[in-house]
Amino acid sequence: MINESMRQEWVYCPVCGNKTRLKLREDTVLMHFPLFCPKCKKESLIDAKKYIVKEIK
Repeated sequence: MINESMRQEWVYCPVCGNKTRLKLREDTVLMHFPLFCPKCKKESLIDAKKYIVKEIK
């Protein structure tokens, strides 16, 4: 069962800045995750931890 009080935030595309189809929770950790943006049709590698998303160049 998902804790309803846990905050979730949208992940924004590092290229165009629009919302993607992905949400993060505080305990979510992503490493070398291929994030696809449906708006600009680009894919970026990201790392995410505690709502902080960094693009891997």
